[in-house]
Amino acid sequence: MEYQHDIEINGEDKYLNICKHNGLFEKEKDSKDDTDSNKLSHIEKAYTTILGELGEDVDREGLLRTPLRAAKAMQFFTKGYKETTQDILNDAIFDENHDEMVIVKDIELFSLCEHHLVPFFGKAHIAYLPNKKVVGLSKLARIVEIYSRRLQVQERLTKQIASAISEALEPAGVAVVIEAAHMCMVMRGVQKMNASTVTSVMLGTFQDNPTTRKEFLDLAIRK
Repeated sequence: MEYQHDIEINGEDKYLNICKHNGLFEKEKDSKDDTDSNKLSHIEKAYTTILGELGEDVDREGLLRTPLRAAKAMQFFTKGYKETTQDILNDAIFDENHDEMVIVKDIELFSLCEHHLVPFFGKAHIAYLPNKKVVGLSKLARIVEIYSRRLQVQERLTKQIASAISEALEPAGVAVVIEAAHMCMVMRGVQKMNASTVTSVMLGTFQDNPTTRKEFLDLAIRK
């Protein structure tokens, strides 16, 4: 078995060396860079059109580079589309004989409402009940970042975070609460400055056991 394993590893190493020698990795990277550059250019042109249709002079000094800056900003705001939980959780899940609640609270998040493309922002509170596995605490914040850096509605964002943690760790339970302010309610529409939205998803024991759910809510939402 060890001999066969060595053959597989050596064969893989040989393939990787061939790829490097032939410049395949560099070609793939160049192709990706070209694609990203084309996308940025298209978004920049779209912003130029929008500014023009709003009645602005796109050639005046203050707006000369605005379409490019806005395009780069939008790509950053939506960078979560290019990231997966598998990418960030690699080598960060550990075997651990721990079955008590783990809570990370007050995780700041920023996202864009998919209905009006204006921001909503707030905090996420996450808990899980380990089932012989724990994850690096910063990875929970990274999962929030992945899904919030997309066009979102808060209800779906809450569910996606909870589902991602549940699938990755297979814990006894997962709980996620998000408290956020939506600029689509502040800057337009009803224009209510102090309104906030709270969403929650409870999975496993957090859904089935009221005592466990209450413990989480008391600890997470307590000011």
